[in-house]
Amino acid sequence: MKLPQPVAAADLKDTALETMRQAKFPVLATDDHGQPRARPVSPVRTEGFTVYIASLRSSNKTAELEANERAELCYLSDGHDQVRITGPAQLVTDAAKRQEIWDANPLLRAYLGTIDNPEFLLYAVLPERVRFMREWALEYQEVPLG
Repeated sequence: MKLPQPVAAADLKDTALETMRQAKFPVLATDDHGQPRARPVSPVRTEGFTVYIASLRSSNKTAELEANERAELCYLSDGHDQVRITGPAQLVTDAAKRQEIWDANPLLRAYLGTIDNPEFLLYAVLPERVRFMREWALEYQEVPLG
């Protein structure tokens, strides 16, 4: 089997973003007192490689992120290309950003009723490192963040 060629550096960022658009639902990895935990999540907004994820105050995911904000998202396309975004998942407290995301997400509004619902938390996974890999390439390419 012939291994795929790396993506040209000039195309890497766009290729990674397109992979994310195709994959839609990444897997979020967190730390639960030394035990890795992974679960699919449904981002409520994506701005480049910054991914916003809603959570419930009472969820295990929230407790894990409060104890250790280090997280990784893994997107896997139908063609098995991967994008991994590594960085802190920080609580979004900016009222304007919360309102903007709330207004754009009817599912949030239907499920939680009001933006003031104490269960509603919003996290932003801030990219410190982004890697891309074609199926069977066996090596990740570092995606430029700028």
